[in-house]
This record gives sequence, C-alpha cells and structure tokens, in this order.
Amino acid sequence: MTPEELSLAISACLKDAVAAGEIGLSASDVPDEVRVERPKNREHGDWATNIALQLGKKAGTNPREFASVLSARLKSIDGVSAVDIAGPGFLNITVDAAAAGALAKAIVEAGPDYGTNTALAGHTVNMEFVSANPTGPLHIGHTRWAALGDAIARVLRASGADVTAEYYINDAGSQMNVFANSVLSRLHGRGVPEGGYPGEYIADLGHEVLTQHPDVRELTDVAALPVIRGAAYKAQLHDIKRTLAEFGVEFDVYFSEQELHDAGAIEDAVARLREQGHVYDDGGAVWLRTTDFGDDKDRVMIRANGEPTYFAADAAYYLSKKDRGYTEKIYLLGADHHGYINRLKAIAAAAGDDPEVNIEVLIGQLVSVNGAKLSKRAGNIIELKDLISWLGRDAVRYSLARFPADSPLTLDPELLKKHSNENPVFYVQYAHARSRGAARNAVAAGVDRSAFEASLLEHATENELLSHLGSYPSIVARAAELREPHRVARHLEVIAGAYHRWYDACRVAPLGDEPITDLNRTRLWLNDATSQVLANGLELLGVSAPERM
Repeated sequence: MTPEELSLAISACLKDAVAAGEIGLSASDVPDEVRVERPKNREHGDWATNIALQLGKKAGTNPREFASVLSARLKSIDGVSAVDIAGPGFLNITVDAAAAGALAKAIVEAGPDYGTNTALAGHTVNMEFVSANPTGPLHIGHTRWAALGDAIARVLRASGADVTAEYYINDAGSQMNVFANSVLSRLHGRGVPEGGYPGEYIADLGHEVLTQHPDVRELTDVAALPVIRGAAYKAQLHDIKRTLAEFGVEFDVYFSEQELHDAGAIEDAVARLREQGHVYDDGGAVWLRTTDFGDDKDRVMIRANGEPTYFAADAAYYLSKKDRGYTEKIYLLGADHHGYINRLKAIAAAAGDDPEVNIEVLIGQLVSVNGAKLSKRAGNIIELKDLISWLGRDAVRYSLARFPADSPLTLDPELLKKHSNENPVFYVQYAHARSRGAARNAVAAGVDRSAFEASLLEHATENELLSHLGSYPSIVARAAELREPHRVARHLEVIAGAYHRWYDACRVAPLGDEPITDLNRTRLWLNDATSQVLANGLELLGVSAPERM
C-alpha cells in the first residue's frame, strides 16, 4: 500500500461517514486526498494523519470523537492491521506486511514517475535565477543559485507546477559600455581602464572580436565600441550558457533587458502604473509611491535627466512576466539583495497583484570553498568551470543542494573527493551503484522478477527501508511547497543508510548452492525499487546515478 493509496482510502472513508450521517460535514468539506506522514516514533505505527484535528471543529465535534468514527471505518480497509487514536485526535495507522511490501512492486512499475505528485497542479510559475551580468565568466558567487534554482525548478515540476526557468540578461546600462571599453583597451595594448574589467578572459574576448571583425582595430574608438560591445557580449553570453550546460543547468528563456528598453517597455510600465494611481512627479523626476506598500522609501523610475533607473527596468520586467501569464513569479537573489524584497513586492502590489501570492523572493547566502584558488584567466574571482573541473559537477551540485539556501556554506574539497561514507554524495551514489551491482549479480545467479510475494518482506531492515521509500513522495511534495530541495537530499541519505543495512542483512541472490525462492525474487523487486527512488531523487538534484563505482 503506497502512501497515496492510503490517503485516498482515508478520504473515501470520510466521504462514506459523511454520507451515512456519522460526521456533520458536507461532501465538499472532505479533501480528495488526506495528508499522511511517518510518525516520529515508529512504535506508534506506519503512518499518521491529523485529519480529525483539521475537520473536527468544522464538524462540530471533539477531534477525538471524530477520530473514533473514522478509526472504525479505517480498520475495515484491506491491508490496515491496526488504527490507534493518540493525543487530541491523531490517528496512527499500521499496515500489514503484505500491504507494506506491495510498495516495492508499485515503485518499480511506476519507474521515473514514482514521487511525482499533483500538489502544485495548476500553478504557472516563472522562476528567475543566476542572471549574472554578461560581462565576465560565471564564478563561485553564482554557483548556489545555479544548483539550487535548477533543483527547485525540478521539484516544482515533479509536483505538477508549470515552471519556466528564466535568465535575465543585464545587457543594458553603463556596465556594458565599461565592458566594451575594457576589451577595446586590451585590443590596443592599453592598460585596464578605470573601473574596467581585468583578467585574461578580456583578451580572449578580444580574439573573438577580431575573428568576427578583423579590421576593428582600424576604426576610431567611437566607431569600434558598438561593434566590440555586440561581439564581446555575444561571446561572453555563449561562454555563460556553455558553463551552465556543463553544470547541468538549462534555462527555458533568456530574457534581454536591452530588449525591454528597445521595445518601449519602460515607458509603458510607467504609464500603466500611473494609471493605477501610484506614479507621481517631483523635482523633475518620476516616482513610484512604493511606501504605500511597505517599502521604506519611494523609488525613482525616471531621473530628472530623463534616464530610466534600474528600478524602472525591474518594474517593466515584472509587468512582462505578468503579461506573459505567469501568476507566480519567483526571484532567486544573492545575499546582498535583501533590500530588493520590499521594492519588488511593492511593484507587484502597484501592478494590482497580491504580493503574498504572486511574487516570492528567495535570498541565498554566500558559499565558499576551502583552498579554492582565484582564476588566473578571470583575475580576482573563482570560476564555476574551475570548480567543476576540480571537484566534479555531482559533488558541487549535491553539496549545494543539501543545505538550505539561507545558511552560509563552506565546502570542504578534501571531504568531497573522498570515496567513503563521510562524503554524502559518495554515500548516496554508492548506494545506487551497489543496488545496481546487486541486481546484476542476482540476474547472473538466475534470480528474476517473475514472482512477487509482498508478505515475505518481513525482516526489520525491510520494514525500515520500505518505510523510507514510502515517504519519498511526501518529501518531494514538501520540498516543492517550501522551495527546499535539501529535504530530498537528506532523505536520499536516509534511504541510502537503510539500504546499506538491508544489504548487509538480507541476501538477494542465494548463497552457494541454495535454491532460488520467491523470497529472492521478491527481494530483487525491493532492491530495484530502491535503485529507482535513489535515481529519481538524484535526478531532481541534477546529480547522476552511477551504475558502477
């Protein structure tokens, strides 16, 4: 019995109780699915639900009395061996061995779909992350949201949300002119201009420009700058996309800030927000009255000299997302962007949206790596591509995914390179590789999945492993709801530990001349179910599931 099947069964019992007049609710009050979770103390049962506490008051009865009515019906469900009422009305449910063991077969048959759910079905989400300026290579400051942002998008999709991963290209403004001037100076053998970009990558970009425009050095600086700006920008953006692909991160949309300006979106945003009554003029400048929505001060949109501010572009970009049909917009910003939270929410409110529903701003804390060297090519930064080359994509991505975004993080490269249980990514990947090895050995010994007898899975380690495999879908749903993929990573480590203990206690292939029995065949189903869940979870984190290690 899967948690989903138990959830639906509880809902059906509730509806039957309502129809029989045993509970003072209407059928519409009963959820289609009832949340079930593992109790903290396994002696209390296999699954627990607080549905009686949720609905008891609405039904006009004591939650324990509500639980008593529901308990009587739950005990008649096939596969349920016991139902106990605890505390103010919690229901602890124990399933029999056959019902618990049946999960192994269900997981294998579900394959990659096991763990997917519909908790966020109907949600249309635009998720913007990384969005590094196209003036240099991606570096360690971008790694956290590259890994976590992609993992969040994956768990959201696994929970039924329609997600667009978007990269906002900051290709407008003065920094692009500084960037172009830095390349121009290098082409002519000049020093780094004041405030310019250092690093050998600028010389590399110069070579790219010369390949496309061999005569660019013959032009005046004024004529050369727009040519260099366009070519160097294109080359640098290509490098960023290539690095992200190497890191396993793909974006559905690359959105250009310059195109916002060129399309007149800034002026349109000002006009639309003025119509809403939130724009005013003062001192020759145009302001958005963001203090009406909790910001600490009003924000300038158009300066007195007629130049739009970055804030105006932020407003136009938000309206673009709204116009494109994204009811939910998630912004993943760096540690130095706390001040953006109120102003972005104020933009949402001024646009007529609910800032508690239509926009979410997540802040990621800094990450560092012990012993990491500054890039000679990029100058004063640690490049992401160097981290991938040094530690490996899987190690970096998994390590970043297993901690909440709001906690500062220092990675230990010596630990991440260890092939031991101390290294979390090795521990989980080895469990998967070990399970695939066990399957190969079993098949070589003549064991197949031609039979399955769930009641045979009664060893204590099998009960534990099945318990954790069964919890996986609810972990994925919770990770999506809270935007916390580290919950998936930590649960995979729990599954890996349970698998290793089971592997040491229970043989899949027979020993020596022992005959092959249905117990061996059934354990192969459990072994392969574990492989599937580990692979599914690692996929959500953007980490590979190796067949051998």
